Amino acid sequence: MSARRWAGDLAMGARFALTGGREGWIRALLTAVGVGLGVALLLLTAAVPDILDARHGKDAVRRDFSLTPPKIPAADDTIVVAHVNTSWYGADIRARLVDPDGPHAPVPVGVDRVPAAGEMYVSPALDKLLKAPGNGLLRERLPAKVVGTIGERGLIGPTELAYYMGVSGLERQIGHNPEVGRIKSFGDVSDDSSEGLDPILLLLVLLVFVVLLAPVGIFIATAVRFGGERRDRRLAALRLVGCDGRMVRRIAAGEALAGAVLGLVLGTGFFVLGSQAAATVELFGVSVFPDYLNPTPALATLVAVAVPAAAVLVTLFALRRVVIEPLGVVRTARPTRRRLWWRLLLPVGGLAMLYPMIGQGGDNGDFNQYLVTGGVLALLVGITALLPWVVERTVSRLGDGGVSWQLAVRRLQLSSGTAARMVNGVAVAVAGAIALQMLFSGVQADFTKSTGKDPNRAQMEVDLPDGVQVAAAGAKLKGTPGVKGAVALSRTEYSAERRDPDTTMQLIVGDCAALREVATLPSCREGDAFLSASWSDEPAARKLLAPGRKVWVDPVYTGSSGVQAPWTVPAKLPKVPTRKNALSTDLGGVLVTPSALPAKALTALRASVYLRLDPSVPDAEEQVRTTAMGIAPLAYTWTWEATTRDEKFDTIRTGLFVGAAAVLALIGASLLVSQLEQLRERRKLLSALIAFGTRRRTLTLSVLWQTAIPITLGLLLATAVGLALGGVLMKMTAVPLRVDWASVLSMTGIGAGIVVAVTLLSLPPLLRLMRPDGLRTE
Repeated sequence: MSARRWAGDLAMGARFALTGGREGWIRALLTAVGVGLGVALLLLTAAVPDILDARHGKDAVRRDFSLTPPKIPAADDTIVVAHVNTSWYGADIRARLVDPDGPHAPVPVGVDRVPAAGEMYVSPALDKLLKAPGNGLLRERLPAKVVGTIGERGLIGPTELAYYMGVSGLERQIGHNPEVGRIKSFGDVSDDSSEGLDPILLLLVLLVFVVLLAPVGIFIATAVRFGGERRDRRLAALRLVGCDGRMVRRIAAGEALAGAVLGLVLGTGFFVLGSQAAATVELFGVSVFPDYLNPTPALATLVAVAVPAAAVLVTLFALRRVVIEPLGVVRTARPTRRRLWWRLLLPVGGLAMLYPMIGQGGDNGDFNQYLVTGGVLALLVGITALLPWVVERTVSRLGDGGVSWQLAVRRLQLSSGTAARMVNGVAVAVAGAIALQMLFSGVQADFTKSTGKDPNRAQMEVDLPDGVQVAAAGAKLKGTPGVKGAVALSRTEYSAERRDPDTTMQLIVGDCAALREVATLPSCREGDAFLSASWSDEPAARKLLAPGRKVWVDPVYTGSSGVQAPWTVPAKLPKVPTRKNALSTDLGGVLVTPSALPAKALTALRASVYLRLDPSVPDAEEQVRTTAMGIAPLAYTWTWEATTRDEKFDTIRTGLFVGAAAVLALIGASLLVSQLEQLRERRKLLSALIAFGTRRRTLTLSVLWQTAIPITLGLLLATAVGLALGGVLMKMTAVPLRVDWASVLSMTGIGAGIVVAVTLLSLPPLLRLMRPDGLRTE
C-alpha cells in the first residue's frame, strides 16, 4: 500500500470529521477536548525542567551565603546580611536584614537600592498581606516603612513572601551569630545543590513521573475513541459505495487523526491560558511565573508527533475485531469471550523486569531506570488490559433486580469494553497512587531523624542573639497572649585551654526553676552548681571537673572570638539525674545558677527561651513570633517537632502532590467529557424509553448503576495491582513490607469521589436528554 493512498484515505477521514455535518464535528470537538486536556498536561510536564531551572536560577542570583558566612573585611563595597526567616500561619517568609558598609554596597536582587535603617522592600504578595484587614499582628512584627516592592527578578514565584529590611549595627553580630555574614555581592555563593540524589530519591522521582503520566496517556487513548459506535455505522455506508474494509479503517483513523490534531491546538491553547493564570495559583506552597512555563523543544516535539500517531494506532487497534459490512456493523452479535492469558502478559512482564532489583536498597548504586520505567508502566497499563475481562466476566453473572438494575446490567453486558474504558484512567491513577504512597511511607523512616525535642514539654523555642537580657526577654515572652509558661536557659562551653581547646564541656545556666526542667534537683538556691549524671562518665568530664581547677569559659578558636572568662570549678558539684522528660536531650553537662559564674562569663551565654502554649489560643505562635521580633530582630523563633524529614525527600513529595492535583483535575474533566459523550450516544435510546413510559427516576438510577459497577470493579483491581506494585517497590528499596491501609483507603476514596462528582455533574444534561422529542431525526 503506497504512502499516497494512506495519505488520501486519512485526509478523507479528516474531511468527514470536520465537514460531515453536526454529528461529525460534535464528535471531533469532544475528541479534541479530551485530547486537549491531556496535551495541556503533557506540555506542562515538558515544561518541568525549565520550571526547575528557572526557580533554581532565580534563587541562585539572589543568594547571599549559606552554612557559614564568608570571612570578608569591611569595605565601601560590602554589606552585612542576616537571615531572619519567619512564617505567618504556616506560610514561609524569606526575610533578610541588610546593613551596608559603604556607599557602593551591593544592592539586593529585585530592588533599586539598599533600604536604609527602618525601611524595607517587600514582595507583592507580602505587601498585599500587610495591607489586608485583620493582619495587624503581622504589621506589628514588621514595623519598618515599606518603600517599594521586590521585582520579579528577586522572587522565585509570584506568591512568595519575602522582604529586605534595613537595620544598623549588624556588624557586631558577625562571628557570634552564624546567620549573620558580610558579602561583596549577591549570587556569588558556590552552588551547594550539586550533590547527587540518594538512589532511593532518584527512584521516587522517576516513579512520580511514570505514575502521573500513565493516566494521561490512557485518557488520550480513550478520547480518540469517542463516538466509536456511530462512526462505525457511518463507515458501513462507505462500504456500500465501494470502499473495502482496509480503506474504511484508514478513513476512521483519519477521523481520529483530525480530532487529535484539533486536540493539539486546543491543548496548546489550554496550556497558554493556564500559564497566564499560573501567577495567581499556588499549590502546596509552590507558585511559578508565566515565563517559567516553556516546554523543552524536544519534549514538545515528541508530544506533537506522538499524540496524532497514537490516535491512528489506537483506532486501527480498536477496529481489528469489528466487521464493517455494506449493510451494517457486525458488533451487535454476541462477541467472543475475552481471553485472559495474553492480558496477564503485561503485569507478569512488569514484575519480571522489576524482579532483578529486589533487595537492592539504597547502598548498591542507582536503580536501572529503563527496567523501572518499563516494569511500572507494564503493571499499570496491564490494568487497562485486565479491566475489560473483569467487567465482562462479572456483569455476565449479575442476575435479577429492579428495572433500573436490569437496564444497567444489560447495557454493560452489551458494551462492557466501553464501560471499562471510561474508568481505565481512574484505575491506573489509583493503582499508581497506592503504590507510591506505600513506598513513601516505607522509606520515609530512612529520611526522618529525631530532633531530640519533646513537643509535649515545650511547643516553641526562641533563640536570642548576644546582648539581650535573658531574664527580661523571658518575662516578656511569658506575658505574651497564648503562652502558658516560659523557661529561660543559657548555654556555653568551657575548657582547660584558653585557645583552640581539644576538649570542651557544656555549661547550662538558669535559675533553679529552669534547671529543674532539665534535671531532678534535691535542693537548689542561687549560687549552686550540679553535674548531670549522664555526663559524669564522659572523658571530658573526668578531665575538667576536678574541684578547684581553673578553667576558661568560652575559649577562643582560630578565626573567631571568645570571652575567655576564668572560672574555678566548685568544690561541691553533686551529680543529679537527668529528667526522663527533660526539655531536650542536648541540655546536659554542668548545670549552674547565674551567680555561680563570674560576671564576665555571663556575657558569653547563648540564651534560649522555651515556651508552653495554650492550645485554645489559635494565634499563639504568631503572637510569640511578633513578641520575639520586638525583643530583637535577630531572635530566631521555631516550633518544636519530634522529628524532621530530609528536605529533598519533602521536595519530591511536594512535587507528587502538585502533579497529583493536576492529574486529578484532568481525570475529572476527561471523565465528564467521556460521560457526556456516552449520554449523547444513547440519546435516542433514552428518548425511546421515555416515550414508552419509563420513569425518569428509573433511567437515572440505571445510568448511576452503569457508572457504579465498572468503577467498583476498577477500584478493586487498582487496589490489588497497587498493593502488588507497592510491595515490589518496597522490596526493591529493602524496607519492611507494610501496608498503609489509611493511604490505600484514602486513594481509593479519592478515585471514587471523582467519579461520583462527575456523575452528579452529568445528571442535568441527562435529564435534558430524557425527552420524547429526542426521537426526531432528519
